[in-house]
Amino acid sequence: MIVDERMVTYMNSLDKGNTPFLNHLEQEALKNRVPIIRREMQSFLKVLLQIKAPKRILEVGTAVGFSTLLMSTYNPADCEIVTIENYEKRIPIAKENFRKAGKEEQITLLEGDAQEILKTLTGSFDFIFMDAAKGQYINFLPEVLRLLEDGGILLSDNVLQDGDIVESHFAVERRNRTIYKRMREYLYVLKHHELLETSILPLGDGVTLSIKKQQEE
Repeated sequence: MIVDERMVTYMNSLDKGNTPFLNHLEQEALKNRVPIIRREMQSFLKVLLQIKAPKRILEVGTAVGFSTLLMSTYNPADCEIVTIENYEKRIPIAKENFRKAGKEEQITLLEGDAQEILKTLTGSFDFIFMDAAKGQYINFLPEVLRLLEDGGILLSDNVLQDGDIVESHFAVERRNRTIYKRMREYLYVLKHHELLETSILPLGDGVTLSIKKQQEE
């Protein structure tokens, strides 16, 4: 927890929740220990969708499809969503959730390694949500920036690693040090990249909000 737990509990107590289908899906995911976006991140994402109203969304990391369906439900514009998932056990669950929600025509689920799939994608996206293997964010970034249109939003979740990101390398558990190193590199690149304007927010387990700058002709 990177923000006082009592404060987060209070803020979330004010939340009015989502649709009955999404509320049920959230409870099932939590019961089965499937990682989905936290309640405060859900609220933030819904506000961003209202501001941006993206027409073409790319999501890296589907899990069971909760955030995919939240974006399709609360985006005020008709949109296409392309989402990528590599974990074989969760892919059929996500597909079934999309079917139950009646969103199969709007959502395209691509199965496999995101680093390879991203290279094959064409066109541009005005909203990209990064929520996959945290140690791979830095490796995904070149293709993500290629696919993100000028003025587009890149939203990356879980970037502060429960506060470990500010600790000494030696204070981090050995098994987490590679992710720690790569995430620190990712955050540095986002903050210093000439094409991006980025804010790091202590929301949930940390989120970055990046805007791709308009390029001069």
